[in-house]
Amino acid sequence: MKSVCVVGQGSWGTAVANIFAEAGQTTVIWGRDPEVSKSINERNENSHYLKGIRLSKKLTASQDLKSCLSHCDLVVNALPTQAIREVFAPCASLLKNKHIVNTAKGIEIGTNQRVSEIFQEIQGTVTYSILSGPSFALETAQKQPTAVTLASVHREEAEKIQQMMMVPYFRTYTSEDVVGVELAGALKNIIAIASGIVSGLGLGYNTQAALINRGLIEIMRLGKVLNANPMTFFGLAGMGDLILTCTGPLSRNRNFGVALGQGKTVNEALKSVGGVAEGYYTAKSAYSLSQKLKIEMPILEQIHQILYAGKNPKQVVADLMNRELKDEW
Repeated sequence: MKSVCVVGQGSWGTAVANIFAEAGQTTVIWGRDPEVSKSINERNENSHYLKGIRLSKKLTASQDLKSCLSHCDLVVNALPTQAIREVFAPCASLLKNKHIVNTAKGIEIGTNQRVSEIFQEIQGTVTYSILSGPSFALETAQKQPTAVTLASVHREEAEKIQQMMMVPYFRTYTSEDVVGVELAGALKNIIAIASGIVSGLGLGYNTQAALINRGLIEIMRLGKVLNANPMTFFGLAGMGDLILTCTGPLSRNRNFGVALGQGKTVNEALKSVGGVAEGYYTAKSAYSLSQKLKIEMPILEQIHQILYAGKNPKQVVADLMNRELKDEW
């Protein structure tokens, strides 16, 4: 049995923490909101983010981050990408020689760094895994069968964590392609925004299918330049997560896009989703990265124009369809 500290009491952090607790690990979940912590400790429920879901009695909550990090064997990050440095950097010494399991999907604005690179910069001694794949928090917490990818360059560590999360409804597959899994998880949120915009504009399944496929091609282009394994993009963390996020009604990024397609402003759309739409932030950093690496990513470019330059979504569709004709591959 190992001790696990999950940092972040949102819906996905709570669902992952509950998996570790139900698998027999001593698990504590940290967050800033005292009411959420109280709800978990007194009623075995995260009444704010997963109302009505009964959590394991072995899961406890805390607001003392330093204590949690000091007494755990494994640290799980469930904070949004843009918040990681702010929360973890002051505690860098407590991460020494720890194993980090990251669940955030994004690229940091300003540095264009993936999450593995952020943690390496904060504390160079950490070993790192990323957990990613088609997994809505609510359905996972409801114990609906779910399968994801756990990627680490330290295969033995990944296999240990795989065993630590072994419950009947949650299945992990290991991978060594950290770069590919991180890129797939981050960029699929941008394509999901585009998919939502398509729905918000009232366009149909032809358009959705073409968008998802061409979005995958763009993700693979960036992955190729950054030496990811191309097969990753056809797996759970790639196509699996892309399909879920682009089509599922529980997807915040898709719902954000729907609101944009229906005519809401960016700020109005962000407020309407009731949570963090990681794709909004990742679009900025991913676009900067694509420009730096000189990679053609037209869907990403057009979503960036909508989010940060006020371009009309209808014009975006027209511009994408009227691009120069070319061979598919």
